[in-house]
Amino acid sequence: MNPATQLADGIAALGVPVSESNQMRLLQYLALIQKWNRVHNLTAVREPEAMLALHVLDSLAVLPHISGLRIADVGSGAGLPGIPVALARPEWRVTLVESNHKKAAFLQQARIELGLENVEIIDERIESVRSNTGFNTVISRAFSDLADFVKLAGHLCALGEEQGADCGRLVAMKGVYPHEELAQLPEAFIVDKILLLAVPGLRAKRHLVVLKHAGR
Repeated sequence: MNPATQLADGIAALGVPVSESNQMRLLQYLALIQKWNRVHNLTAVREPEAMLALHVLDSLAVLPHISGLRIADVGSGAGLPGIPVALARPEWRVTLVESNHKKAAFLQQARIELGLENVEIIDERIESVRSNTGFNTVISRAFSDLADFVKLAGHLCALGEEQGADCGRLVAMKGVYPHEELAQLPEAFIVDKILLLAVPGLRAKRHLVVLKHAGR
């Protein structure tokens, strides 16, 4: 199966609409990762077919479960899940936070080459990042355990104090069900929901842990 067909079939299986033009840009994004990977080691996954399932479709699988116009991807690395999310939802503003300068340089190049006008890159440690409005969704993929995620990134969640506004959510992409991490969760955040995700072409288990401010 060629990559374009694999991507189109995977998107159809996920039930997340992505325009044909943005599907082409997702394939361009994968090619860009492969190009930079030769020097900067952005990902240990080298096989294009595996990369498409493990990175792109895995990222797109979160779309039905996140919301809000302002998204922060912390510890973005090669731009996962932030860049696939930004391509699939051009009306959202996506901020990629990455403190590794070489990876941040890749993100800047990807933003330019893919024409991602809805993407901002912040080359700082997450605990140093500040936002006046906060984010509706703060998401991470292999960034840290849940306790550190809350401690380092919890301040970026919108508080939802405006009338009718909802509080921001911390969303952690995990593999197996994180029993031990949940037991260490700081009191400031509680579990909103935990979802089992089915990613086309991926047999490994995937869970999405959604956290919210306690008492809100």
